[in-house]
Amino acid sequence: MNKVRVRFAPSPTGLLHIGGARTALFNWLYARHTGGTFVLRIEDTDQSRNTQEAVDVIFRGMRWLGLDWDEGPDGKGGIMGDKGPYFQSQRGPIYAKYLEKLQSTGKTYEDSGALKFRMPKTPGIVKDLVCGEVTFDRTTEPDLVIRRKDGSPVFHFVNVVDDLEMGITHVIRGEDHLTNTHKHIALYEALGAPLPQFAHIPLILNQGGSKMSKRDEGAALGFYEDAGYLPQAVRNYLCLLGWSPGAKEEILPIDEIVRRFELKDLNRSNARFDGLKLFWMNGEYWRSMKDEDFSNFSSDILAKNRPAAANLPQPLREGLLKIIREKVRTGKELVEWFDPYLTEEYEYSEESRKKQFSNPEAPQLLAALEKGFCEASDAMDEASAEAVCKQVAEAAGLPKPAKVIHLLRAAVSGRTVGPSLFALLVVLGKDRVKSRLVRTRQLLEAGKLGVTA
Repeated sequence: MNKVRVRFAPSPTGLLHIGGARTALFNWLYARHTGGTFVLRIEDTDQSRNTQEAVDVIFRGMRWLGLDWDEGPDGKGGIMGDKGPYFQSQRGPIYAKYLEKLQSTGKTYEDSGALKFRMPKTPGIVKDLVCGEVTFDRTTEPDLVIRRKDGSPVFHFVNVVDDLEMGITHVIRGEDHLTNTHKHIALYEALGAPLPQFAHIPLILNQGGSKMSKRDEGAALGFYEDAGYLPQAVRNYLCLLGWSPGAKEEILPIDEIVRRFELKDLNRSNARFDGLKLFWMNGEYWRSMKDEDFSNFSSDILAKNRPAAANLPQPLREGLLKIIREKVRTGKELVEWFDPYLTEEYEYSEESRKKQFSNPEAPQLLAALEKGFCEASDAMDEASAEAVCKQVAEAAGLPKPAKVIHLLRAAVSGRTVGPSLFALLVVLGKDRVKSRLVRTRQLLEAGKLGVTA
């Protein structure tokens, strides 16, 4: 058997779709499993739709998922090291050579300036490693345009030429390309070239059961990077969209998935994308992340989204990261939960205004909390912070301290939810807690914390 050579061949026309990312992943997995070669090829012949920004999105998405390529842009060149990087827009002479070769067979003809390939009228048989043997009726199949009027070659033709030139042994792509495959086979046969093996992987469906489109939320891979998902969690989840490890296992290290990945284990039925399942899986990876890895991840995402976090005193910053990490599951949540502590001029949420500061007893309770924390030990711990709340509640004749606790959270963070309150108070420190209580009380007394809606 020849050494496996597979490729991912996206068109740079927009965002990297989650289905395209899954196709790249499956090709990468098979190459790594077999010790083969993973080729990246940018199919950019349609210059009217392609952009450099879209090319950059492809590179970034693949790097984010950890899918390194062996040949192609930024790789090691092509076969014999002289045919990369692989941008179809740079391969015109190669396509011209193959057009001449195909014309010499007598199976092409000119039609209004375009060059067409005479499609055979015999049944088109595709032997697919996933879908089995599929036969297409070609008796009414129109002839195939392989060169446009403007002289540019068409996708179907250059796709076959590139796979042939690059020695691709296995074409692994989405099932939506299956109907094109008999056309490609006809071109291979006309060129007298051996066929690669084909494996068409199931489509990814949205929750409504239709093909996941660019309009669906979460359809672009970049959505998950922006939301602060862990790439290893997204990669693990994508592996399960059309492939099964053969047991009731879901969370697997990538090395183990590479070891087990076989084309025969690809599912025939379409895969339904479940955002809640991915969120759960991200949480599992989040909880198991080593402290050093979490530190690096949080530093990167804060530097990108909240550079002001770098100016916080290190004990405060590290303390906040520790207690916030326990409550959130994505980088986006982490960043948002950090906001109230980046400045002493923090905002108060509408919910905190409505639920806590509309209470006529709030100013008196805040004043009592100020007094309680002034009298607390400078070395405040969680137990002593909780004791202050209980004392204030008892003095106010409240049966339970819950009302005081909720008010205190809103006062020191401007929010009704957040990390464990008493742990937060310790991290903030006695002086910062007191100053935040004073600020909130003064704003409340000045009538500046009313409901704004």
